[in-house]
Amino acid sequence: MRSFDFSPLYRSAIGFDRMASLLDSISRAEQNQPSYPPYNIELTGEDQYRITMAVAGFDRAELNIEVNQGNLTISANKGSDEKERTYLHQGIAARNFERRFQLADHVEVKAATFENGLLHIDLKREIPEAMKPRTIQIENSGDETARVTHNADSHKAA
Repeated sequence: MRSFDFSPLYRSAIGFDRMASLLDSISRAEQNQPSYPPYNIELTGEDQYRITMAVAGFDRAELNIEVNQGNLTISANKGSDEKERTYLHQGIAARNFERRFQLADHVEVKAATFENGLLHIDLKREIPEAMKPRTIQIENSGDETARVTHNADSHKAA
């Protein structure tokens, strides 16, 4: 039902085919994703994010967080209840779950905390120095001494 046509992107952009297939796989995965447990994704600063997941009824030992090739997986396996219970109403769903998030390039999990039935996962995008924008000086093709002098001056300024 929700399909996107990326063919205009292919006409004018090179190397974005990975992004198109990523968007397609995310939209397919989102349709099959259960709504339990509820969660928030918030921007906490420039390039900093926090996922907060309501995991009431789970112990810290029953939760598992795994990052593998840009996929963040949060799962929980509820241990068997030793005591048989008879509920008149059961509104707290403490069932096993697995929730997956696709992380962008260079987004890393920095910390995970568990308090008051909420699991907080802090993430940060850290772009390597080699990928940050930089200015390239244009030099004269015949002036070899100017190139050497310029490089020496730029290292002194840095």
